[in-house]
Amino acid sequence: MREPICVLANAGSGKKSAARIDQLTAPLRAAGLAHEVRLIRFGAQIPAAARKARDDGFATVIAAGGDGTICGVATELAGTGIALGILPLGTFNFFARSLGLENDPETAMAQLMTGVETPAAAGEVNGKLFLNNASLGLYPALLERREAAYAKWGRSRLAAYWSGLRVLATYNRPSRMTLTIDGVVQVRHSPMIFVAQNAYQLEEYGMDEGVDLIRAGQLAVYIAPELRRWQLLGFALRIAMRMARPYRDFTLIGTKSLQIETRARRRTIARDGEREKMAAPFAFRARPDVLTVIMPVAQTAALPVPGAA
Repeated sequence: MREPICVLANAGSGKKSAARIDQLTAPLRAAGLAHEVRLIRFGAQIPAAARKARDDGFATVIAAGGDGTICGVATELAGTGIALGILPLGTFNFFARSLGLENDPETAMAQLMTGVETPAAAGEVNGKLFLNNASLGLYPALLERREAAYAKWGRSRLAAYWSGLRVLATYNRPSRMTLTIDGVVQVRHSPMIFVAQNAYQLEEYGMDEGVDLIRAGQLAVYIAPELRRWQLLGFALRIAMRMARPYRDFTLIGTKSLQIETRARRRTIARDGEREKMAAPFAFRARPDVLTVIMPVAQTAALPVPGAA
């Protein structure tokens, strides 16, 4: 890894304490690499901490946390050439796993120590990166209700399912959305639009039809159909059971850029599990090679080339 190295650790992700981070960064000390560890106590501080690491002249930034933490750091490093290393400390760690990093953080650190720098793509909405997906509509509402359930009842599948049912029970009607895709304008009535850029995550959920689009350098845009409340429950079950299929249960479109306008001037956008209010219109685009990431050596030989036949 290029020096100096900054380790940004989200103290709110997983089992992390100062002692835990000290243990994980022991290989950096053993190798005599110049580094600094900076603990982040609150998630809202992640962008500012990443900007400071960038401006302080670090050559490598290791983000220790879940997908939301990694996304926040990546947004500030985009286009700088600063190497991004990842210590997966979240629940799903989709982006880290897509790079071939192990879920075990000690193993992942060992992989970073011998890894190589490789360009990586990301998606972007209104100037903010997403590494896995971004969405508007029901999914951000579900995340909000789920976080409230976790705060009250603790993290469990039961709490997650209950919060999802409550969102579906209060669903009223689909939103009117005006989409501009490759210069073509179309109006849709949909409860949710989901924009994916991580092929690995789609494979994990059995949504293989979007994988080829992403590997061709496009975003995979999933548009839920106009549904009534009772129909939406069946749609959600098909998604959960990996039985939903494009062109039958939803619309799938591949594109490098997408603009969405709604009647509301501001809406909540979910990016890699984090929620943020953004002003319309919502401009999505694919950003090829916008990041420099550290990958295990064995993974680089298998990397797909975006746009290749």
